[in-house]
Amino acid sequence: MQHLAEEIRRHDYLYYVLDRPEVTDPQYDHLYAELRALEAAYPHLAPADSPTRRVAGEPHASLRSVRHRAPMLSLDSVTSAGEVAAFGARVTEAFGHPCRAFVAEPKFDGVSIEVVYEDGRFVRASTRGDGERGEDVTPNVKTIRSLPLRLRTQARRAPARLAVRGEVLMTKAAFGALRDELARRGEERFANARNAAAGSLRQLDARITAGRPLDVVFYDVLAHAGTPAFTTHTEELVALRDLGLPLSRENRAVGTLDEAIAFHDSLERRRSALPYEVDGIVVKVDDVATRVRMRATERHPRWAIAYKFAPREATTGVRCIDVQVGRTESRHPS
Repeated sequence: MQHLAEEIRRHDYLYYVLDRPEVTDPQYDHLYAELRALEAAYPHLAPADSPTRRVAGEPHASLRSVRHRAPMLSLDSVTSAGEVAAFGARVTEAFGHPCRAFVAEPKFDGVSIEVVYEDGRFVRASTRGDGERGEDVTPNVKTIRSLPLRLRTQARRAPARLAVRGEVLMTKAAFGALRDELARRGEERFANARNAAAGSLRQLDARITAGRPLDVVFYDVLAHAGTPAFTTHTEELVALRDLGLPLSRENRAVGTLDEAIAFHDSLERRRSALPYEVDGIVVKVDDVATRVRMRATERHPRWAIAYKFAPREATTGVRCIDVQVGRTESRHPS
């Protein structure tokens, strides 16, 4: 049972994080079925973080409120290269000279969450809420297959406590399939992939969430204890990948804000081909000491900005006009 669980975790890591599966879906399913059969025969030996225990058995009456390990701030948004340059001037003032190390990441249009691990084991997940407190969605997030229930420790030691921030998402293809399925069942359809992810995540019955095709991508360390402090955001991202947490493959280390702007423009051109909905990029100062000097406002960190894409535009045509007739006078379309 222990060997099978480790094998399944390894294959989850290869599939969801590295995108390098070593086995076919039927082979994976065979391993999974074998582990479930053994756990059914010897339930007292099945650990709480077994790969088979992703779906809660009973619905919850409500989602309780929990306090985050660290504030989950929103980002100040800009829409022009000039505003990005102004951000760079503020960084230069704090850094003492022009900064030569930024990280540019896709800005996913999903649902922001905090996930907490203790001694390498998943213990809690919560929505962003008001930034200080959010809704406890632990049973629901546990059903997301790309989320490791136990951190990998082959490359580095897991922190005694690790709080990470990520985004729960649904691919465009999965959202389209879900809309079709809801339509076939005569149920109300979600307006977009973000609403579908949010609605799925906040179900009181985690079994419903388990049936929805959700993914999660991580991008920040909120708090950690028991390991040396990180000096750069790049180090944080390397650590998260080493620990088996899925990251975006589009993340870029850039030396200048001109490079970040070029990445923004490139990603915007490829926007429709991306598997997830992305509405811009996030530019972050890489150096942690500079981040500390720049601090944050009550709502936004000063060391990061969201550089949004231009709104999508489309042309629509009026096909007909339906004019209503009132009780006191009639009106006819001309």
